[in-house]
Amino acid sequence: MTLFRDRGVVLRTIRLGEADRIVTLMTEEHGKVRAVAKGVRRTTSKFGSRLEPLSHVALLGWQGRGDLDTINQVEVVDTFRVVREDLDRMASAMSLLEVVDQIGQERHANPRLYAMLVGALAALADQDSPMVAPAFFLKALALEGSAPVLDMCVSCGEEDASVLVAFDLVEGGVLCRTCRRGRSLSPDGLSLLRRTLGGGLSGVLAEPRSPVTDEVTALATEAMEAHLDRRLRSVRSGQVS
Repeated sequence: MTLFRDRGVVLRTIRLGEADRIVTLMTEEHGKVRAVAKGVRRTTSKFGSRLEPLSHVALLGWQGRGDLDTINQVEVVDTFRVVREDLDRMASAMSLLEVVDQIGQERHANPRLYAMLVGALAALADQDSPMVAPAFFLKALALEGSAPVLDMCVSCGEEDASVLVAFDLVEGGVLCRTCRRGRSLSPDGLSLLRRTLGGGLSGVLAEPRSPVTDEVTALATEAMEAHLDRRLRSVRSGQVS
């Protein structure tokens, strides 16, 4: 067994036996890690409350030979308390955790994805922006090499933004009036998508909720679900409620 230190965000936990938990984290240097936290469900545990979903922690553990590591020590970096105390922000945060849990690979370092997750949670704590989750989805798709094509019609190559009026998940980008199919896309929606992936993130996160942000949120969610080939439970359950 090898001793390791790292920082990570707790993605989810499941019970193990009467007193333990299996904790899944996205770490900075070791990728996604699944580890046993022994005794954390006992009332005498020193760090049980530190290993809850959303917690950003510094940890010391043993890397096991099998699928599970063992957590020995935990220190809290940030609990994102403001996010936890707001239902809307918490719903957005849980969707980020779910996406990272699906994208992250066990024991394969992905420091960019880790940094994106920590940054998105910090942005949520700073402001209740409707664009944090969709922007994260789009940035994660770009990181995966699956960013939607937004600068031209993916079917015929038309670049005139005034005639780019639809988005198709199968095609993977925008379509012009002649080639249109899939979801309709407004000019403002296209502009917000381009700003999100083009580097103007601070301005994007300052956008108040509107039909345009709802449009981009729906598109980004569907694009992520198509990439993962599964529904995002955290998003869909929030819509039902």
